[in-house]
Amino acid sequence: MLSIGEFSRICQVRVKTLHHYDRIGLLKPLKVDAFTGYRYYSRQQMEQMLFIQRLKRYGFTLEEIQKLLNCTEEPEFFSKLLRQKERLTQKMREMQQIIAELSAHLQDFERTGDRMGYQKGYEIQVKETPERNVLSCRHKMGVNDFGKYYGTLYERIPKEQVTPNGLTGAIYYDQEFNPECSDIELIVGVREKEKADKIMEGGLCAMTVHKGPYSSLSDAYGALVSWISENGYEGCGAPYDIYAKTQFDSLAPEDWETEVYFPVKKRAV
Repeated sequence: MLSIGEFSRICQVRVKTLHHYDRIGLLKPLKVDAFTGYRYYSRQQMEQMLFIQRLKRYGFTLEEIQKLLNCTEEPEFFSKLLRQKERLTQKMREMQQIIAELSAHLQDFERTGDRMGYQKGYEIQVKETPERNVLSCRHKMGVNDFGKYYGTLYERIPKEQVTPNGLTGAIYYDQEFNPECSDIELIVGVREKEKADKIMEGGLCAMTVHKGPYSSLSDAYGALVSWISENGYEGCGAPYDIYAKTQFDSLAPEDWETEVYFPVKKRAV
């Protein structure tokens, strides 16, 4: 048997951590001396400890690791590892996007000396928007649910024999934005007015084009709100996005384009 110190040194894990694992039942020592309280581990437990360390590197929580250790079904275990790989891959993509944004921010700051200059690069227009014939679904949803609900809309297209016109977007109805659960209506444009779920009314909008990933769309929203306030307008309806260029056009996130619209009217003097 190995003393807790020897076990700690071989597995490169702190004694304090081994005490914690004992308390929560993740890895109990093979023997605890009744008189001294010293903990002892077997050489076979080294494999389990190294396995726990590997699962920690994979990003699993201790609670998740406990469940994995108790998992006896190989397909279930494989499935959990595969899902974790997908989550890590998504995090890596998100981190790459953040690094790209940071690089652009650094370049802008070096050029202008303005630490928030990236917020001032939006060209704002006021334009009359046309009516839009759309299929739509409105739910309390998170931004990660968009794919599921867009899927239901696109499933309706062949069933209802409508012709998509290439427009996709989202309308935001809540006063406060919650990425986990907000009142959002997803839309897909169609040519057949008589088969549309709704006709989006045309009207005066302040709009801009956001270039880049959706994670930084708030910059465009901030630029629009500031411009509206400073130029004698006020909002008069739910803002909405139109996704002009996306990943479905085989473009990298930095090349995506989103048109952001805020319905407006002239402020009363």
